[in-house]
Amino acid sequence: MGAHTLIGDRVANILIVEDELVLERIFSLNLVARGHGVAEAAGIAEAWRYLTSAGLRFDLLLLDINLPDGSGWDLLHRLRQYMQAASPRQDSTVMTMPPVIVVTAIRPSPQRVETWHPAAVLLKPFPIEALIRAIDRVLGASAPVDDAPMLLPQESW
Repeated sequence: MGAHTLIGDRVANILIVEDELVLERIFSLNLVARGHGVAEAAGIAEAWRYLTSAGLRFDLLLLDINLPDGSGWDLLHRLRQYMQAASPRQDSTVMTMPPVIVVTAIRPSPQRVETWHPAAVLLKPFPIEALIRAIDRVLGASAPVDDAPMLLPQESW
């Protein structure tokens, strides 16, 4: 899994943490078509490298829960601890947790939702339009961009 450019005139920089390649590609293609910068991670270790890289800041995290190297909840726990330890930093920037949209096949427990306060939870399978609407709502877009077509990876045609 590779990363698309994160720097430049982007609507938002979004980290997709998803181990199902076809889903990751559908998410990525549709978000890039709408002007977002996208990075993809297939698991917690790869996501952690992105989240702790100097100079990279994400406006939104799309997070699968069941990943090959652990739980998405564990990633959120680790990220929260990291942010608390690093903030405020010596350069007086305050690190904040990006909003999270959980994308999962298994409904999260009410305790998990209460603990982590995801901006949205989408249960797989869901139409790509539901993801786009959730992202627009979370990022505060006044209206979704309707001129960008919904895209599927070529191998699924």
